Amino acid sequence: MKKRVAVVFDSAGTLLHMYRVAKDMSNGSVLEDIQTTLLVAEKANRALVVLRTRFDDLWQCDPDLELREFIDMYNIPLGISCSSSPFELDDVYSIIRGNDVKIRDLYDVVSHVKGRCPEIYYLAAGIVVDSHEHLVPYVLSTGGKLYSGTLDTINAVRSLDVDIFIASGDDAQNLELLASSLSVPMKDVFAVATTHDKERIVNDLKNDHDIVFMVGDGMNDILALKAADIGILTLQQGDERPQVLMDSADIVIGNIIDVVDIIKNSVECVTS
Repeated sequence: MKKRVAVVFDSAGTLLHMYRVAKDMSNGSVLEDIQTTLLVAEKANRALVVLRTRFDDLWQCDPDLELREFIDMYNIPLGISCSSSPFELDDVYSIIRGNDVKIRDLYDVVSHVKGRCPEIYYLAAGIVVDSHEHLVPYVLSTGGKLYSGTLDTINAVRSLDVDIFIASGDDAQNLELLASSLSVPMKDVFAVATTHDKERIVNDLKNDHDIVFMVGDGMNDILALKAADIGILTLQQGDERPQVLMDSADIVIGNIIDVVDIIKNSVECVTS
């Protein structure tokens, strides 16, 4: 028998209020409150790469250590979170080995996030790679904490007997903490999910659910928003959103708690 309703939540910017910075490697400037996915989308042949590192390892490294040496030394796994063109991990490793990004560049962005977010919920680091120019144009760090209404939202949705999933470009280590806080089992969490992965996840869920919702906030959610029976775009993060993203959603909301009434009304329609 079909389960009636499923809802897929993005994490960063949707369940978590994010603070994101990027170091422009062309001039060394640090850009605040940026949208990392837009740094990727602004040019073809770019990808957002997650460095699945333990920060204890990072802090003890020489600032002048090359990023490529750090990755080899600690066997750091990489994940492609989103891309503006098809990308393979072999391409990423090749670009990193051809550039002189240093650990001090990671220090700069991670320290900036920690300084601005004293109540940080989790911390992540990454890079943007460009296969056309064979460059690392940006080094990134993000930090996030739960929106004040996130836990109430998840609990209220769960009370409607709805299946809850999380699909995110974040890595499993960070998502474990989020999932635990929200009582979402890790079997229902999809880590390092690309734009196309999220679309596939939504389509797979539609095979055994009557209604599938997608709740997201960024360009990496656009295909999943379109694929869902009802796509919900949340603007709670406060960043500007491109019109193409706004147009991809069926409903646009300003606060995550608004999801509850939307899903409740849909559940009532299915069961009536």
